[in-house]
Amino acid sequence: VVALIRSSGESGATPAAQGSASAGAAGRPAVQAPAEAVQVTAPTPAVAPAAGAARNAGASAPAASGAGAAEAAVVVPRGEGRPFLSPVVRRMIAQHGIDPAQLRGTGAGGRITKKDVDAFLAARSTAAPAAEARRPLYQPGDNVRIEKMSVMRRKIADHMLASIRTSAHIYSAYEVDFSRVAELRERHKAAYAAQGAPLTYTAFIAHAVAATLRDFPYANASVDGDQIIYRNDINLGIAVALDQGLIVPVIRHADQRSLRDLAAAIADLAQRARSRQLKVEEVEAGTFTITNPGIFGGLWGLPIINQPQVAILAVGSIDRRAVVVDDRIEIRPMAYLTLGYDHRLIDGADGGRFLQALKNRIEQFDESVL
Repeated sequence: VVALIRSSGESGATPAAQGSASAGAAGRPAVQAPAEAVQVTAPTPAVAPAAGAARNAGASAPAASGAGAAEAAVVVPRGEGRPFLSPVVRRMIAQHGIDPAQLRGTGAGGRITKKDVDAFLAARSTAAPAAEARRPLYQPGDNVRIEKMSVMRRKIADHMLASIRTSAHIYSAYEVDFSRVAELRERHKAAYAAQGAPLTYTAFIAHAVAATLRDFPYANASVDGDQIIYRNDINLGIAVALDQGLIVPVIRHADQRSLRDLAAAIADLAQRARSRQLKVEEVEAGTFTITNPGIFGGLWGLPIINQPQVAILAVGSIDRRAVVVDDRIEIRPMAYLTLGYDHRLIDGADGGRFLQALKNRIEQFDESVL
C-alpha cells in the first residue's frame, strides 16, 4: 500500500493509492489525502481491515498498533519525499542493499539512526542461518550416504559451536627455535625412558606453558558476564586425537610438577585416553589447553577455545629449516606456536607478551629442571 504520513503523525492515502484501492481491492473505499502529506511505501498489512474500519477510513485515525504498525513507523519531515538519512546511514543502507521502508527509526522524530541499521542487520543475520537450515541438503535419488553422529561427535560439535558463540576468538603466532630443547632431549631421553617417562617435545612445552601461566594469570582465567575469574590452580589439558573424535585429559597442578612427572603423566593419560580408561574427573577442571596438530604435519593450527577457558595453544610440526642466525644461514629445528585467546579479556599485546615469554623459556630451557 502507499501510506501518507503528516508531520503530526496522521495517515491517509495518495490519489494514486485511491485509484489503486478502488480498482484492486473489492469493496474497499477510497481515502481522501491531506494536501500537506507526503508519501512513503509501507509494508502491506498481513490482515485486511474489517468492513467497519474501511467505512471510517476517510477520517483521520491514529497509527495502527501492533507489529504491522511498528514496521511502517517511518516519520518523514514535512516537504520531503523520503526520510532524512545521515551520510553514515545512507552509506550503510546502500552497502547492504536495504530498503529504508524496512527500518523503524528510533531517533528524534523517528529518524533512522546507525543503531537502527545495525539492529536490522543483526536480526537479518540471525534469521538467515535458520532459513538456510530448513533447506534440504540432499534430494531423493542423490548419491549420498547418511549416518547419525556418534554421541562423542555430537558433544564435540555442540561444545565447539557454543565456544564460537561465546568467545571473541583472536590468534597470534610465534616461530620458536627448538635447538636447545632438542639438545636436552637427546641428552636425557634414555634416562627418562628407563623410568617410564618418555621425554617428548610436548613435555618440554607443557612445563614451559605451566611456568608462563604463573606470570600471566589472565591466560589462566574465565569470563562470567562482567566478572573475571582468575584460576589459582594451573590445570593443563592435553588434547588427544582418537579414531572417533577428540578428548582432553587434564593434568592438575601442572606448575607444581617436575618435568619428569609431566612427561609420565602425559604418556599415561594419552595411553588411557586411547584405550577409553579415563575417569570422569580426569577430563574436568582444565584451565588451559595444549593441542598439537604438528604430530600430523600441520605447520600451525587455529584451535577453538575450550570453554570456559580463555586461551588455547596450538603446536605446529617441529621441522629442520634454514634460518638466519647472526647473519649466517643455519639449519635449526623450528616450529610455530599459535595462541588462540578470548579478546573479551586478552588483547593482542597481552597475547604477544605471553607468547614471547613462552618462546624465551623454550629457547633458553633451564636444564636444572631436568
